[in-house]
Amino acid sequence: MVGGDETSTRARPVSRPRGRPRSFDRDAALDKAVLAFWEHGYEATSVADLTRVMGIGAPSLYAAFGDKRALFDEVVTVYRARYGAFTDRALAEEPTARAAVERVLREAAAEYTAPGRPRGCLVLHAATNCTAREVEESLRARRNADIAAFESRVRAGVAAGELPPTTDVPALARYTGAMIQGMSQQARDGASREQLEALAEIAMSIWPRT
Repeated sequence: MVGGDETSTRARPVSRPRGRPRSFDRDAALDKAVLAFWEHGYEATSVADLTRVMGIGAPSLYAAFGDKRALFDEVVTVYRARYGAFTDRALAEEPTARAAVERVLREAAAEYTAPGRPRGCLVLHAATNCTAREVEESLRARRNADIAAFESRVRAGVAAGELPPTTDVPALARYTGAMIQGMSQQARDGASREQLEALAEIAMSIWPRT
């Protein structure tokens, strides 16, 4: 280019402000929150407890996850996908209602006593002594959804002739839910996997037969 300053007419890159990167691993922090709520429940786990175990300050927690309730909702979603999906898999994969429920109970015995993490079920334990109405209602809805899933599978078993037509479907579904809930509490109280498997065996011994 003849005459003039080439650099003065060349388009200059526009400088854009960059967001400040997080100084922590969000997924790792969320994993620690799962363990905290699982161990202590919703009510007894304070924001101070969460920031301590997650290794972040309160401003970072609120910026990344919202408030305690929003964090808990995300924790429950992660827990269900990572640790609680065995129920849905068993109901979907087993060929009969009996086989599905038996698998659920046996896998619950294993999951609720697995080493290296809190015992029992987070969704069941987190509701203990919970005074936050929205949280309590959310957890109740999840528990009721599980019973509804059992009921649907049992009803399908009756329709397929696997179970007697006189089977009390809602009662059998609630019985299954009660066994799951009881096994969770027994695990919290120190019951071993073998002891819970023995309960599962007794539970299935009274399962209706055609």
